[in-house]
Amino acid sequence: MSQAQSETARPRESGPLAETLVPYGGLRYGLRYGVLGRVIGVVPTPRRNRFALGYLLVLLGTTLFARCADPDLVHRLQAISSTDGHNLLHRPIVSLLCSGLWVAGPLWMPYLWAFALTVAPLERRVGAWRAAAVFAAGHVIATLISQAVVAIAVATGSMGDAALDSLDIGVSYGVLASLGALAGLLRPGGRVVALGVAAVMIGHQLADGTDLVTGVGHPVALLVGVGLWRWLRGGPRAPWRLRRLVLAGA
Repeated sequence: MSQAQSETARPRESGPLAETLVPYGGLRYGLRYGVLGRVIGVVPTPRRNRFALGYLLVLLGTTLFARCADPDLVHRLQAISSTDGHNLLHRPIVSLLCSGLWVAGPLWMPYLWAFALTVAPLERRVGAWRAAAVFAAGHVIATLISQAVVAIAVATGSMGDAALDSLDIGVSYGVLASLGALAGLLRPGGRVVALGVAAVMIGHQLADGTDLVTGVGHPVALLVGVGLWRWLRGGPRAPWRLRRLVLAGA
């Protein structure tokens, strides 16, 4: 047998080892399985983060609209979307749905980072539907509880009637619920860091004398995410348990 025939009969290598035997194979292997591959793996993409990126696009659209449209029109739309006590009493569904379509303030970029660090990694671990359910549960339950506290404060005379009409829009409740839920899926060290960051942020807000709605809503939203740890680790019957939780809160 000639040398050419023996080389033809020899079985070819396959798998990662074969990639290292061809030009630039080691580089491709390093990009795919090395540190850079891990970094690329956590970058939000339309395939892995449909919910997070889609929601960010909606928030970007409403932020640009609020900046460019007539201020009176923007104020009227936000007033209709607000989850204040008056709107929750007369149009609860509209206010609960629409209040989460605006950002609290003129800047959109902070929410990009907030979603990238909370909602996107949660979605990669549990899927788009469960991530959306966590976000919605935090938004709805924290809103209802915080506005109930405001209503009690008004009824007891601790606050004026104007508190029932204060503008209440934004997605911070959903973001904090996502952070609380994500903590339960991390390793113990990462869980402590995530919950510690959330606790420091909420404590800083309380120390600065934040309003009652935010002071109640933010810790409640975080606890909603923590309360969903068991559901996120559960099986296919979990959505029914979450549905009962949301209905009980409502």
